Amino acid sequence: MSTPKPIITVCGTTGVGKSKLSIELALKLAEGQHGWKGARIINADSMQVYTGMDVITNKVPVAERMGVDHLLMDFKQPGEQYVVGQWVQDAIKAIDETHRMNKIPIIVGGTSYWIQHLLFPNRLPTPAQSLSDSVAQSIANLPPDLLELYNALPEHPPSAATHPQDAMLLHKLLTALDEPIAQRWHWRDTRKVIGSLRVIKDTGKVPSEIIIEQSKIALAPRYRTLCFWLYAEPSVLNERLDARVDDMIKEGLLDEIKELRAIASSPSDAVAAGPSDESAVQQTDYTVGIYQSIGYKEFHDFLASPKPSDKLFASAVEQMKYGTRQYAKRQIRWLRNKLLPAIYSANGGGGHATALLPVYLLDATELGDQWTSRVLGEGERIMEAFLGGETLPDPLSLSESAREMLTIDVKPTSPTEVLRARRKVVCAACTLDTSQPFMVEDGAQLEAHRRSRAHRRYASRDKKMHGRPAKRRVTVHSDVPTKVDAEASDQQDQHHSMA
Repeated sequence: MSTPKPIITVCGTTGVGKSKLSIELALKLAEGQHGWKGARIINADSMQVYTGMDVITNKVPVAERMGVDHLLMDFKQPGEQYVVGQWVQDAIKAIDETHRMNKIPIIVGGTSYWIQHLLFPNRLPTPAQSLSDSVAQSIANLPPDLLELYNALPEHPPSAATHPQDAMLLHKLLTALDEPIAQRWHWRDTRKVIGSLRVIKDTGKVPSEIIIEQSKIALAPRYRTLCFWLYAEPSVLNERLDARVDDMIKEGLLDEIKELRAIASSPSDAVAAGPSDESAVQQTDYTVGIYQSIGYKEFHDFLASPKPSDKLFASAVEQMKYGTRQYAKRQIRWLRNKLLPAIYSANGGGGHATALLPVYLLDATELGDQWTSRVLGEGERIMEAFLGGETLPDPLSLSESAREMLTIDVKPTSPTEVLRARRKVVCAACTLDTSQPFMVEDGAQLEAHRRSRAHRRYASRDKKMHGRPAKRRVTVHSDVPTKVDAEASDQQDQHHSMA
């Protein structure tokens, strides 16, 4: 069996300098390192695939790309939906083409979910023409109201805050068809609930069935990959992110958001179909396509107001800054909780010297000379060793941040193990309205909840009313039929991934 061809990935949070590093590495490879004739950058940012909108999606200006080819960028219209499966296929084609040119593909972006599915094949379900026997039987047994809902799923997830009954009905439908997945999601998380239902309609199988099938397939990487995680201490990064939002506003952010609102209000827009007026903008699904971009939703009230005020503007700016900081936190969680466990599992515990996917954290907390030595210098040294088949350094030796962030607790990586994780349960004592049950994750979160002041207050009241401890009244989906547990995904179109 031939050795997989090499690629390089650059992951990390928004605003940490991934594009800068990838261009610098590409320029180094253009010097003819180890027989390669250079590199091409393949975009792995789910927002940068869209044409225009350069400010809101933080694209590197063409003048700053230093002549390095950037692929899978600026090729989709803002109203189009473009999902992980499509990107993976396009990225594979771009990688193959780059290898044929005797160049190294450098995959760069903050959508680590996409990169993970590029590295590890056989983790995306495929469409089917018919239903499995078990799904067909489950659908046949649905009561009329749930059958009607299954046959006409809403195009966009309803808001659990404003339409709790609709949200609960969707959750009951998922529970009836695939309870393992239903126990995975809070009934208020309508995006994930409806995403799981669409997996059933698209594949003809329930997600838990797909997970079991995946558990029989070894987690083998598609390429020999050098993984760089560009990292900055959150306290420092947050200041940079806040400053970048201010810069984006100066560079024309509001003009781009207005343009997006015009697209959303157009009848020809595939995402926000409806009348060509403000009502169509109101109906925009902020979880679809480029409308997920941080800033679009946050400035809605300001731009929609007949009398926009300084107060509304300041509130929008603060919301955008907060949303950006929270997004960076989520990106770190995905890297530590999803990507790293998968990489470590694929490497088989053999150590960095023999790893098919060596992963290195480069500390970009300090810029200037520190960037040159601790990021670019280290990155070039490791890249040269990787491509030259030389002994690689210990990833934990690079910095204290590397030692801390690359050391993780053992996480379940097989789909079967994931199936049993993070089940949601109902706390009856804290459920004030049985049609809207209070749910919390089983295990440590449930125990922490039981120790909370609010739970103790409700439990005390409950014990006085019913004469028994409320702790015994924690159940799994007390208001709906029950079965088991499973996992879908996160970020754009993550309902199409099972593990």
